[in-house]
Amino acid sequence: MSAPSIRVALIGYGFAGQTFHAPLIAATPGLRLSVVGSRDADKVQVDHPEVAVLADPFAAATDARADLVVIATPNDSHAPLARAALAAGKHVVVDKPFTLDLAQARGLATLAAQHGRLLSVFQNRRWDSDYLGIRQVIDDGLLGEVAHFESHIDRYRPQVRERWREQAGPGSGLWWDLGPHLVDQALHLFGLPERVIASLATQRPGAQVSDWAHAVLEYGTRRVILHGSMLAAGGSPRFLVHGTRGSVVKTLADRQEAQLLSGMRPGAPDWGRDDDELILHEGDGVRRLPTPAGDQRRYYMAVRDALLGHGENPVTPAQAIAVMAVLEAAVESSASARAVAPALSDSERAGFV
Repeated sequence: MSAPSIRVALIGYGFAGQTFHAPLIAATPGLRLSVVGSRDADKVQVDHPEVAVLADPFAAATDARADLVVIATPNDSHAPLARAALAAGKHVVVDKPFTLDLAQARGLATLAAQHGRLLSVFQNRRWDSDYLGIRQVIDDGLLGEVAHFESHIDRYRPQVRERWREQAGPGSGLWWDLGPHLVDQALHLFGLPERVIASLATQRPGAQVSDWAHAVLEYGTRRVILHGSMLAAGGSPRFLVHGTRGSVVKTLADRQEAQLLSGMRPGAPDWGRDDDELILHEGDGVRRLPTPAGDQRRYYMAVRDALLGHGENPVTPAQAIAVMAVLEAAVESSASARAVAPALSDSERAGFV
């Protein structure tokens, strides 16, 4: 007899909920989407006619038909909805950014521990092809000691769009949208930085919030550069890494988001396939290495396994708090024009793995 499915409530059916969470949940054996919190029931039921749709997000977050609650709503609602779900005895996944600030993040981590519930943040881009390829090159020692690491998410969107992420308000702006991915990948590779130096800017005509971000994370002599912008026609290399033995360039980004937007379902033939090779420079020689396929389903597979007692939480509250500390340090650095150490306690630093 097969194990019963873990019932999932997805709160929010906008871009993140419809494009990422719902397809990935549906493609993960052992998870079953049972409830969606949305004010647009028709939109949800075109895609998922079998689910219950509740207009009240708090009712969906505490519904008895769900074991796991996934929160994919505007950033300022993450903490209140997560608190309600945890208090109702649910396990919780929160889309990035985890919360609006460190205080909220710490409060949720404490509440999850008190209730003995899993609390995780949806850092799906740990399973992107571009990042997996760069990590493999570094882990295999092909670059020697990494001295300089650049991670770019650059786009060309000169027109400001009418969506909450680009409107003035708590948790809006490019740094809070793309920064969590950039920071999480860097911390996953190199651990906690000593200091952060950052600059945030608003460049496009009519923009209300920052749409350009540049942060430098300091690790002794190593420098990790995280950059995002909306005025980069032609884009930039996704990754550029220099080390004592060589350098590597990954030009194009992972394709899973584009595949999802095209209607491809996770697990379909060519899902996550990336034909853009890694370019490795070693002394005077250059060689190309295959890029491993990405598969963001692995995040939800890991969550499922953790809930069944077969694995670990893929993104722990301690890791999520560390990302929040670096995000906040960058904001403070940009405002004060000085280097800022992430505001983590000794126990938080010791708990980061």
